[in-house]
Formats: sequence, structure tokens, C-alpha cells
Amino acid sequence: MTDLWSWQEIYAACGINHASAHLDAKPISGISIDTRSLEAGDLFIALAADPGPRFHAASVGNSNGHEFIPQALAKSAAGLMVTKPVTASCPSIEVADSLDGLWQLGHYSRRRNAGKIVAITGSSGKTTARLWLEKILMQQAGTHASLGSLNNHWGVPLSLARMPRDSDYGIFEIGTSRAGEIKPLAELVAPHVALLLNVLPAHIGGFGNIEAIRREKLSISDGLEADGVLIVPHGLDQSGSAATRVLTFGLTSAADIYGRAVSGPEGMEVEANVCGVTVNYRLNAGGEHRLLTSLAVLAMVYSLDADLAQAAASFGALDVPVGRGNEITVAGIKIIDDSYNANPVSTRYALASLQTTISSGRCFALLGEMLELGDASNELHKSVAGLANILDGFITVGKGYSKSPGNFGHWASVEKIDLNDLTTMLMPGDTLLVKGSNRIFWQNKFVERLVDQLRNNSN
Repeated sequence: MTDLWSWQEIYAACGINHASAHLDAKPISGISIDTRSLEAGDLFIALAADPGPRFHAASVGNSNGHEFIPQALAKSAAGLMVTKPVTASCPSIEVADSLDGLWQLGHYSRRRNAGKIVAITGSSGKTTARLWLEKILMQQAGTHASLGSLNNHWGVPLSLARMPRDSDYGIFEIGTSRAGEIKPLAELVAPHVALLLNVLPAHIGGFGNIEAIRREKLSISDGLEADGVLIVPHGLDQSGSAATRVLTFGLTSAADIYGRAVSGPEGMEVEANVCGVTVNYRLNAGGEHRLLTSLAVLAMVYSLDADLAQAAASFGALDVPVGRGNEITVAGIKIIDDSYNANPVSTRYALASLQTTISSGRCFALLGEMLELGDASNELHKSVAGLANILDGFITVGKGYSKSPGNFGHWASVEKIDLNDLTTMLMPGDTLLVKGSNRIFWQNKFVERLVDQLRNNSN
């Protein structure tokens, strides 16, 4: 069992004089806020479903983590963090606010670590950038990174609290859907290197305009350590940034890190220049957005003084995370699963990549509505639908596309989709892109059900 936290450290992190009864208690091997994924040896933190007025939560319920303490004990939790006295078979620490306690663990974990820390934000592609950098760095040194998309007021401190004290590198995603969310998370992470991958009209309904999104994303620089490096797309307005050292990446030689695709279509060969050093590598994923992500990753590798040549050689083994454009072939039909999320620009990228990388067979798209676009929703959905018209056909799902329905049909919601009708229109050699906001396809496990239906049809 890995010694992640001693009880002395837990009490010190929370600013509480530790009880002598806990000095001989077994160390904590992990941190959990969800009993469904809790493992033996974890500290279970009993959080309330409502984080209160300090933070925005996508969904707020009435449940409280204290209700799940029996499940935590049944799964052999090594300790509890609670806000009221409990009777338990393992040690517990009582705090005034368990969310504050989680943040205190995250802060303590960050400050006890002597490695180099990276923070990543952006409107789209954060998880791909984080996963690629993680896989590259873990071949060079001990690396800890966020899991999944733990990038909010719960996820960031949780990811920090899970970081082994001896990690050489730590990589953390930071997300936002409202103004003012990134800065406190960036200050908690205190990165040596911060990446702003892109500024797109994602969640624009919560910001009002793209300029507000730009300002929010740039606030990641407020958390930079002294002499830290901010990495941004070439041409981005940097006004309001707190960074003193900035590197840019892009497709023009005016950027500090730039590159171009020299061949394709099965993946692409890339020739890049990283602050005067030429590197060549292969990407399995196509599209301009993947090329830009790879250049941003190289910029982070360079800023961390990691091995550039080894990083370039690692790209050939990297894939995109599930739901971010990975390919699934079943019954001779290729499904491009880009169902994790969508905004107008990322959908345009996905459509452009589809049109340029498919050399044979028919091309279709199933486009789910893009949420949180505010007053611009109708116009932005209309624009995307116009781009999809050059495919062999596309189907739309959700209210956002109700005024711009697909030329092969429109369903009011994902629940209305007739999987049998959808799958029988496809034939071997066809390609279908599935792209939509998280709550449309991803949360409904739509692609899994689609693949199952195709398999059933072929039997």
C-alpha cells in the first residue's frame, strides 16, 4: 500500500493539532470523494452536493457525503474527513467545512512537492493536451496528472491531494463555465508552466462575449510561480496577463513554437521548430486542431527542460482520449466518437478533419446541440449546419438545431433517436461522426449503445 498521506500531515494541512490516538494509525493511500470509486486505504471526504455560493456547480442536489459513510467503511476506507462527530471503525478528522478541508489538502500537497507543475486551460482539447503531456513525461520521470476531467472546484484540489510527494512532474487541468473560477484554482495549483490552449465560444452563454472568455482564460497566469512560463496561441491578445515570460505556438514561423504537416492522410507527419530546434514526429490523429495541440505540448516540454527529442519520438504512440475523436470500427462502419463535448469551433474542426481524412466511402455526421451559447445559439448552430451540408448527409439532435435541421433528419432529443433506423441507413465503408455537448451523447453513453446496435445488426 502506497503511503500517500500520514495522519500527521492531514492534521497539519487542516491546521488542527492532531490527536495522539491517530499517530499509530495506518497511512492513507488515496483520497476519495465518491464511494463508488473508493478503494481500500482511501481517506473518504464527506462533501455536500451543494458547494455553496463560492463556486458554480453544474448540478446541485440535497445529498451529503455523510450519508455514504457506511459504504465507505464497507469498502475499507482508512479514514474519514467529516463535519460532525461520527462513530466509525477507522480514524476520522472533523473540520468546519469538508470542501475547505479538501482545498487545504490540495494546498499542502502542492507545497510539499518539489517537482515541476503544469496547469492547462482552454475552451477545447484540454484533456488531450494533458494526456499527451502525461504520457510523454512519464517516460522521462515520475509524473502525476489529473484523471478524466477533474478540472473544477472539486476536481483540482482532489487531483492535487492525490499527488505523490515525490512526483517529478504534476499536470493539472483547470476548467471554467463562469467568470472568476480559474484564478483561485490557478493559485492553488501554482504552476511553473501554464498553457492556454485556445479561446473559443464554449460556455459563452455564461460569459456574454468572447472577450470575457479570453480574460477568464488568461487569469491562469495569476497563479504562476515566480519566473513561470505562460504558453498561448500565436496572435492571442495577452493584455491582462500576469505572466512575465510568454511563449507562443502556432502554424506561422512568427510563433516561438511552430510546425506544419508534411504528409497524411493516415495520421500526419509533422515538422516543427521549437525555439530554434527542429523536431520531426508522427501524429496518429489528423486535423489542424491536433497539430496545434501537439505544438502546445512541445512548448510545455521545452518549458519544463524535458527531453524534446524523446518527446517527439513519443508522439507516434499517442492516441486521443475516448470521446474526443477516437475511431471505432464495427461491421465495417467507422464511428468517430467525438461525443465528449462540442462548441462551434471544435465542431468545425471535427467536420474539416472528417472531410480531409476520409479517402473512400460515404461520410455522415450526427450532430448534437451545443449548449451554453446564449443569444448566439441559433446563428452558431446554423453556421455549423451549413458546413455539414457538404457531407453525404447529416442528422441533428436537440433544440439548438431545431431551426437548422439536418438534411437527413432531426431528432428533438437523444432519447428520441431510433437506433435501428440510424444504423440501417449505414453500410460497410461508411464513416459516421458523432459530435455534441457532453449532456447530449456522452452522459447518455450514446456511442456505446450505437456500437452495440451495429454489432447486433451484423449478427
